[in-house]
Amino acid sequence: MRLYHSSEVSVTKPDTIHSRDFLDFGKGFYLTSIHEQAVKYAQRFIRRQKEAWLSVFELEFELSDWKVLSFDSYDKEWLAFVADCRAGNDHTDYDLVIGGIADDRVIQTLDRYFEGELSENETLGLLKYEKPNIQYCIRSQKMLDECLKHIESKKL
Repeated sequence: MRLYHSSEVSVTKPDTIHSRDFLDFGKGFYLTSIHEQAVKYAQRFIRRQKEAWLSVFELEFELSDWKVLSFDSYDKEWLAFVADCRAGNDHTDYDLVIGGIADDRVIQTLDRYFEGELSENETLGLLKYEKPNIQYCIRSQKMLDECLKHIESKKL
């Protein structure tokens, strides 16, 4: 499967060390299968007068060999997992987590939920109208090394 990663540098050998803490799916290397989404995300670097790179990868793995969590929608389970990860309370050992991105509009809704302004049901009610953008978070260095192959990097 072809995946894309946007950054201010070309990434040819990804690792989990450089990931920030408290992201949607925890610490890991984030990619998307949607080319347009990756290019749009890279625009934030250009707006900051930085270089923007699109690195292209191929991900190949046997599902039975890895611990994978996948979310098909913004649902109760997705909300609980993202809330735990963003609060630093995720203690799971998934190699790969797949699901919707908390983009700007989703983040605004999540912030209101985390602040107690919205209930779980109100939050999920607002999120059901959002079309999930897909993200892949590879959380284990072993999976990065064994399953992800760099194809090319392009400066945007």
